[in-house]
Amino acid sequence: MTEFDYFVVFAEMRTGSNFLESNINAMEGLTCHGEAFNPAFISYPNREETLGVTRAERDADPQRLLGRIKVAEGLNGFRFFNDHDPRVLDEILADPRCAKIVLTRNPAETYVSRKIAEATGQWKLTNVKHARASDVVFDTAEFEAHVAALQAFQVHLLGSLQKTGQAAFYLAYEDLQDVDVMNGLAAFLGSPARLDALDQSLKKQNPAPMSEKVRNFDRMESALARLDRFNLNRTPNFEPRRGPVVPGHVAAAQSPLLFMPVRGGPKEAVLDWLAGLDDAGREALRSDFTQKTLRKWKRDRPGHRSFTVLRHPVARAHAAFCEKILSTAPGSYTEIRKVLRQQFKLDLPEGAPDAAYTRQRHRAAFLGFAGFLKANLAGQTAIRVDPLWASQTAVLQGFAGFTLPDMILREDRLEEGLAVLAAQVGQSTMPTVATPTDPHATRLSEIYDPEIESAVRDVYARDYMGFGFGDYAA
Repeated sequence: MTEFDYFVVFAEMRTGSNFLESNINAMEGLTCHGEAFNPAFISYPNREETLGVTRAERDADPQRLLGRIKVAEGLNGFRFFNDHDPRVLDEILADPRCAKIVLTRNPAETYVSRKIAEATGQWKLTNVKHARASDVVFDTAEFEAHVAALQAFQVHLLGSLQKTGQAAFYLAYEDLQDVDVMNGLAAFLGSPARLDALDQSLKKQNPAPMSEKVRNFDRMESALARLDRFNLNRTPNFEPRRGPVVPGHVAAAQSPLLFMPVRGGPKEAVLDWLAGLDDAGREALRSDFTQKTLRKWKRDRPGHRSFTVLRHPVARAHAAFCEKILSTAPGSYTEIRKVLRQQFKLDLPEGAPDAAYTRQRHRAAFLGFAGFLKANLAGQTAIRVDPLWASQTAVLQGFAGFTLPDMILREDRLEEGLAVLAAQVGQSTMPTVATPTDPHATRLSEIYDPEIESAVRDVYARDYMGFGFGDYAA
């Protein structure tokens, strides 16, 4: 039994409140009625009434609508912004039977996002093909007023909750991509409903870096130089958080070495090396760990070492494309392939590639795949972010949920890195690493050029920056 009669989402424009509402409404027994107390409309533009209360009736007596929300079937609520009807605000804040959810986002991002929406007229995006883009001009005075209004509202919320001894459920914009957080919100509201996946109907509208969205970005940087907390130059990250994938870790037959594979990397070559280190076959390697059994493996092997191997983003994206999209063999992603052909217009053959699938077609199809990856990692498609093409940054962050690798090796210096590892666990000799470690390297070398490098760099900017990758052919 929930301890609440209703709930309110305190948010602002461009904080992701529409996306939050869509996920709340996807849970049985929970209903969010939009911006129920927006002075310009009731709940949604062009809506005539909410729960039988018309806009005119609400304007005359806002408590009438509030009362209907409290007694409606299930647990009902609404979104409330700082410029909504102030006549209900104090009553909501003082009521312990009202669950408070506070959603925030970097004010610089909400400011720019709102100006873009005003310029394009696009406030929601359900299909990335219909996305509208525009750059905007930063106005210092306008931004300062924007921040002042947000801060004043947040201070009022916090002060009211403190004085009445209430706790709110706080969400940052980035938390909205975590299904576990959404389910935690359901638990906070006292609902037994849980989501298996996030709602995919709404897409990210402006995933580009701030420098590409603000026409006078240098002036914006100058104006906010003393406000470093806005972190303007960061690369936006909308990838879902990944788990530690412990069952995928592989231990040597005897040596205290644990390999933590990054999907899409040189896994097969490393597994062969790991088996050869103890003169064993691949079948002697240990895998299918649980967190419990991996802890025991670690405890039983003092001095153990764990490692992972990174692949250059161009090679990794190309390998994923060749193995799962271009290929039609068992295990390939046939449904995603179909979507890429139909929606993203990739020039892929009907079946397996043949002589008609030329080098030029391969280059064009891979560039199209890079375009899909950019939208996919930015949360603008309905297709999952597959581990094969998730950023390596996100994968390693997922590993850290359970354990960190002792060493992060690079494919282009793999044998050198593995030699260091072997020495650390007492091995004086080791097997050679079979080459090539990337079976698709020859095909990639035939199409690689600066345009491909630029396209992939645009997709995996975090990996390039975080791991220091240079150009693939450098």
